[in-house]
Amino acid sequence: MKWAFWVLGLSTSASFAVEITAEKAGAVIHFAIEGKSICDYQMEPGKVPEGVAESFAHGAHLHPIYSPSGKLVTGNHQPDHPWQRGVWIGWTKTEFGDSHPDFWNMGKDGKITAEVRFEKLEKLWNGSAGGFVSRHVFLDHSHTPDEKVLNETWEVAVSQKTLDGTLANIIDLTSTQTCAGEKPLKLPKYHYGGLGVRGNPLWNPVDAVTMLTSEGHDRKAGDNTKAKWVHLGGEVDGSPTGIVVLIHPSNFRFPQPLRLNPKNPQLCVAPSQDGDWAIKPGKPYVSKYRLLVFDGKPDAKWIEAQWQSYAK
Repeated sequence: MKWAFWVLGLSTSASFAVEITAEKAGAVIHFAIEGKSICDYQMEPGKVPEGVAESFAHGAHLHPIYSPSGKLVTGNHQPDHPWQRGVWIGWTKTEFGDSHPDFWNMGKDGKITAEVRFEKLEKLWNGSAGGFVSRHVFLDHSHTPDEKVLNETWEVAVSQKTLDGTLANIIDLTSTQTCAGEKPLKLPKYHYGGLGVRGNPLWNPVDAVTMLTSEGHDRKAGDNTKAKWVHLGGEVDGSPTGIVVLIHPSNFRFPQPLRLNPKNPQLCVAPSQDGDWAIKPGKPYVSKYRLLVFDGKPDAKWIEAQWQSYAK
């Protein structure tokens, strides 16, 4: 019944939107509108680009993600950081009993000491807001057998709407993480780890990507600051496009700290920047984000208005 009420709420609020189709093809769920791709959810590991080690093939992420005009806004398994993949969630610096599983840099140095793995697709639907409910598991491979650290549920809804005159693809993501056993996952202070977004490979040159935060900061000034939202974008086929992450006010340590990579088109919403904390048994860690994907340059007033709507 939990999923039924959640879906009903979304369907009612988005009843005027165009039909979204959700099609499962092997290990991928494709979301589209009138045959035009919006995004994919990669469940189990898929192919990696030529020259990238198979140790970096992971699932449990969103990629590719497109703007309403069909421009790609995400990158996947790039040579500089092959463990980065579209939109994903992972923790970097951790303490789990006597081990330190890294769920961010999975496959680095040819080793997979920890992993976020897709476990099960609970529900999939089409409609004015298509979507899915899935389960992931955070595994610590330093033990024999592997030890489960966290269970995670993703609730995702995908839609397309005109918001105050701007057409946008909308991806609502709610992650719920719970301890798999009686041990907490301790998260010491660290500058990244959490929700990650990797931008289009065309934005890999340092001068080809722009970032903007709710506080008016660019990528340099905005690194290690807090924000309600953050935009990542650049030019594709000669015109600007991008993706903005709206951060829900119910999230832990809101407004949440940001890691804006100074060399790559990559950002992270990183609550561990504010100091040591932990995900404890019996206390689910819930984080909510809305991804708005649109064509054109970012308009801070428009984005702020969309955040205000999302926050309410």
